[in-house]
Amino acid sequence: MPALAVADALRASGADVSFLGTPEGPEGRLVPAAGYPIDYVRARGIERRSPLKALRAGALAASATVTARSAIRERHADALLGAGGYVAGPAGLAALSLRVPLVLEESDRHLGLANRLLARWARRVCLAFPIAGREGDRYLVTGRPVPATILAADRPSARERFGIAQDERCLLVFGGSQGARSINECALDAFVGDGPAARDRGYHILHIAGRRDYPQVRERIDAAGGAEAYTLLEYERDLSDPLAASDLVLARAGGSVFELAAAGRAAILVPYPYATARHQHANAAWMAEAGAAEVIDDSDLEPRELALRVKTLLSDPERLEAMAAASRSLARPDAAERIAAEIRAAARSFDR
Repeated sequence: MPALAVADALRASGADVSFLGTPEGPEGRLVPAAGYPIDYVRARGIERRSPLKALRAGALAASATVTARSAIRERHADALLGAGGYVAGPAGLAALSLRVPLVLEESDRHLGLANRLLARWARRVCLAFPIAGREGDRYLVTGRPVPATILAADRPSARERFGIAQDERCLLVFGGSQGARSINECALDAFVGDGPAARDRGYHILHIAGRRDYPQVRERIDAAGGAEAYTLLEYERDLSDPLAASDLVLARAGGSVFELAAAGRAAILVPYPYATARHQHANAAWMAEAGAAEVIDDSDLEPRELALRVKTLLSDPERLEAMAAASRSLARPDAAERIAAEIRAAARSFDR
């Protein structure tokens, strides 16, 4: 999604943009849907605990580098953006072998493997957050790019789309494209059936369950005879309408915290406990310390406590607005354009 936001900024300035990716990854769905061409390569993550699987991944990476090199030549690319993931390593190596300028984008609080390996040869490394030891002219803190639609979303239209009354408070629940099982289950236990806030709660629930969990969530709601003031969705590629329609968000604390900030939304964050280097805990603390969020550990997620926290926040307009203002203060709405500007500068330096 950050790469697509940068692509949109580049396309708006007249650039031709294409992608490299795998058909199995989310880019296999999202990139064609956004109207961009994509060249596919075969790549997979390196499993460090299995030498045999790591060897196979290395062989695939070597093959992917050759395929990426051909695609870069055929597209007459003047620059390449590496945005992390399995393909970024081979694609970056292919660009460097052709002397095509390389710009990197890092959305987390630490450099991923591909970005660590490529950083010393990149023209610029654009960081979502400052990273200790990654200072100097090569590194630029831009924030994480978010879709322009987040900033342009219309609240009345979004509420009409989801069947939410204009004067009704709304809690948005989401957990990524696949969903977050503990959040999904706790939301159902709190707001559906015999849950403590299932009836007469005084606010609407907009719940994006994710592709993996949606069938089970749908089944539970149907088995309970439906749910009062409850809109269930399977997946939303773009969070602009759900965020615009909501007043408070219950979610993980991954890269989407930048979308919450861009939309100016107060949040209850439940960091994923197994995220690399506990970066979701750091993201959640970043928002909480600014006054934009409350944080619940995944192990402490409990229906009654959740229902109480949501009710307390949604019934306190002054605090909710203060949290929303704090969230907006963290936003980096120009991140995509700043990274696009670095790519355009890199492309101008390329002597074909």
